[in-house]
Amino acid sequence: SCCPQLEQPMTMMFKSLAATLLLSSATQAFSTVTKTDMSPSYLSNVPEGPPDAILGIAEAFKSCTDERKVNVCVGAYRDATGKPWILPSVRKAEERLLVDPTVNKEYAPIAGDAKYVDLALGFAYGTDADMSKLAGVQTLSGTGACRVGGHFLSKFVPKPEGMDKVPIYIPNPTWGNHIAIFNNCGMDVRRYRYYNSKTNRLDYDGLIEDLKEAPEGSVILLHACAHNPTGCDPTMEQWKDISDLIKSKKHHCFFDSAYQGFASGDAEADASALRLFVSEGHNVVLAQSFAKNFGLYGERTGTLSVVCNSLEERSAVMSQLKLIIRPMYSSPPIHGSSIVKTVLTDEELTAEYYDNCKEMATRINAMRVKLVEVLKEVGSEHDWSHVTEQIGMFAYTGMNSDMCDELTSKYSIFLTRDGRISLAGLNDGNIEYVAKAVHDVTAGKSITS
Repeated sequence: SCCPQLEQPMTMMFKSLAATLLLSSATQAFSTVTKTDMSPSYLSNVPEGPPDAILGIAEAFKSCTDERKVNVCVGAYRDATGKPWILPSVRKAEERLLVDPTVNKEYAPIAGDAKYVDLALGFAYGTDADMSKLAGVQTLSGTGACRVGGHFLSKFVPKPEGMDKVPIYIPNPTWGNHIAIFNNCGMDVRRYRYYNSKTNRLDYDGLIEDLKEAPEGSVILLHACAHNPTGCDPTMEQWKDISDLIKSKKHHCFFDSAYQGFASGDAEADASALRLFVSEGHNVVLAQSFAKNFGLYGERTGTLSVVCNSLEERSAVMSQLKLIIRPMYSSPPIHGSSIVKTVLTDEELTAEYYDNCKEMATRINAMRVKLVEVLKEVGSEHDWSHVTEQIGMFAYTGMNSDMCDELTSKYSIFLTRDGRISLAGLNDGNIEYVAKAVHDVTAGKSITS
């Protein structure tokens, strides 16, 4: 070459120009194809699905620009300043995990971390429970537990005569996701009366009547404590009668436990109904979540367990649960379960955890009592005693959908349209504002129906 010093730059320039021309040609070709050659897709026939009732409200709250806005919709704990709270015991456990050289990010087994599962089941059933008869697997929090449990029951519970699906009776009202979960499991979702809107209290007589009328061998879904959304739990005497009725009808119990320890501040007391049913000889199925009581909302930490009669039954049930899980999500995440395991294997952290849990329950109950007090102070003449009698995260107020809509449109107070208020969203800075707004939309109107 006569100009060797120009050869490399010129070569690079031509290569760049060629690449540009090639990209331009490909872009034009793709544009032509997209305009003329693509046939109609099945995607054009996919309908728009409805937004989730609760998460949609949360999104509306985020986009609201009103400085007065209050979120009493989503069931997640907030501290006295309205902020999410990581339990100090959970934070300490997490810090230990970060510096533990034995911790890794390997896959968990299909059934999850066996040590975590044992500790979780001991937390629910009691440390003196016969673990050899408990078939337990780690799940994607309580939702995943319900999904796996529903699939298992749909497959193995005998169908009542004349029915092509296994019926599951869930309380009316209940957590809204229960309906979709068990429908998608192929079960026949039915309702039993639970809440009496004329008294704003448990409809115990209706509950008993509906469980008596249910076909023999139905699955009965029960909230272990702090019923969502009503906060109305049966007394222990009533639980005993429900247990006897279920046994006489040969029904199958499915407990959903999302609030153990969070409800009353006493995890042992909150497990009383579950443990009663086990002591009465029921082959209980239990969906257990650590979202609320450990504050592990985003870690998706839970278990599903089945009380079996023998080691042989346990082995068979475990094998079938694994066969359900493997093609569904293969194995569970490990971070949240490692936190729970770390807390429950250390005496000091366990003691601190129980204090943390009691602190949450105490604040929630204080807001429950104060809301009723402030409602009276601002002039409400309604009887709000049902609110103070309830337990757990929510207050089921008795307000109708029109009242709830007015709270949102007029006061930017976001809540579900069934009148459920998340007490965790209340604090000393907003409770008077909320009480005055509730008084405004309910004054002169009935909160019973």
